[in-house]
Amino acid sequence: MGAVAAAAAAALALTACGGGNAGAPDAAEFSAEYSGTVKAWGFENADDVGQARLDHAEQVLGESDTTVELDATAFDAQKFTTLAASGQVPDVVQMDRNFVATYAAQGLIQPLDACFAAHEVTPDDRWYEQVVDDVTWNDAVWAVPQFYQPPAILLNERVLGEAGVTDAEIDPSNPDALMSAIERMTVLEGSTPTRIGFDPQGVSKAALWMMSFGGGIIDDEGLPTLDRPENVEAVEFLQEIYDAQGGYANVKSFLDSFDVFGDGNSFVNDTIGAAVWDQWYPNVLTAYAGEIEIGAVPLMAQDGEPITAAAGQAFVIPTNAQNPSAACAWALELTSPEAWQAAGEARAETTASNPERQGINTGLFTGSPEVDQDLREQFADAAGFAGFDDVISTYYEVAAEGESYGASPAGQEIQSELQNAVTSALLGESSAQEALAQAQEAAMRAHEQVAGGQ
Repeated sequence: MGAVAAAAAAALALTACGGGNAGAPDAAEFSAEYSGTVKAWGFENADDVGQARLDHAEQVLGESDTTVELDATAFDAQKFTTLAASGQVPDVVQMDRNFVATYAAQGLIQPLDACFAAHEVTPDDRWYEQVVDDVTWNDAVWAVPQFYQPPAILLNERVLGEAGVTDAEIDPSNPDALMSAIERMTVLEGSTPTRIGFDPQGVSKAALWMMSFGGGIIDDEGLPTLDRPENVEAVEFLQEIYDAQGGYANVKSFLDSFDVFGDGNSFVNDTIGAAVWDQWYPNVLTAYAGEIEIGAVPLMAQDGEPITAAAGQAFVIPTNAQNPSAACAWALELTSPEAWQAAGEARAETTASNPERQGINTGLFTGSPEVDQDLREQFADAAGFAGFDDVISTYYEVAAEGESYGASPAGQEIQSELQNAVTSALLGESSAQEALAQAQEAAMRAHEQVAGGQ
């Protein structure tokens, strides 16, 4: 049994024994007045940005005689449901936003509308609408979101130039032009690529490609919609992209050989023409700014409009939290403009003191549009590298075009079934329509198991 399935089973057992209404726990009485100890879990491997925010929140809570006990180990779904069953839950937990609706449906976490009201925070004013949508279920907001890593298409301008390809041709809304560009940039030895034209990250970004074709994987009620005709069309387009480059198996084997984080990355070695990457990856490439020529364009939907998708983490407050008011205050302070300002200053200091970054600061994508723009104006800087300046601008501009994949009690299982189905289709084991139909059936079963009649 997988971790998510095990979590769902444990949650079902817990709610059955508890005798309450799953998905409708008694709301905590959140107050702006708090003290004591707040036990937090999941803020692992804090970097300069994370530590600056932790320090800020600790200082603010300390003014109310509140201390923070932090378990900095990574979130684990099975551990969380075990803790919930025992009643020994932390006061606040960081997790991927995909988990939020699952635990909301099972009554394991609390709706936070009263938390926001106590601190006079309006979610739609603080965060991008699509970020709030990620943690909204049954007309309630169940988590305090953080971060928003929008994907766009990174370009290797040397490869494009060598192949006679323009930036404008890397446009999925013009399939013929894109396919022509891919074929001109791709170099094959037989069916084995030695350079690929375009990595669409077809499996991990399958939901994004489906959105670009007007489809989607979760409807407004939280139900899976994996077998929509638009989704089938998207997967068939991905098949065409991979087939033009030697087939999915050969492309994946080639990509797996890349030293993504080191000197052997594809932008240094010119082994790729363009690729879908989240906003964090240009930060990795700053160490190679003098060796690479990069640019960026948005991923375009079939209607010719830019598209991207929300992704990130969130803080939830378990139903049996002992100090929910302090937990609420801590989560909100970690995501406050003041905390992000401290984080921006910390990242600027890191950039200035680390020669490997070559003075390039790609900015922070916090989940809050006003904060993002403020930090961009203060700190984002390409230090004279024109390609990086273009990349930074592209990611900031596309962020506003984002959509949510949707919130579902079976969110993690839907993603898992989706990726299995797309892999099967790309490998030629089944047609896109057959694979997605089977995935839809499995995802519906998972939804029924987790959500019951909700």
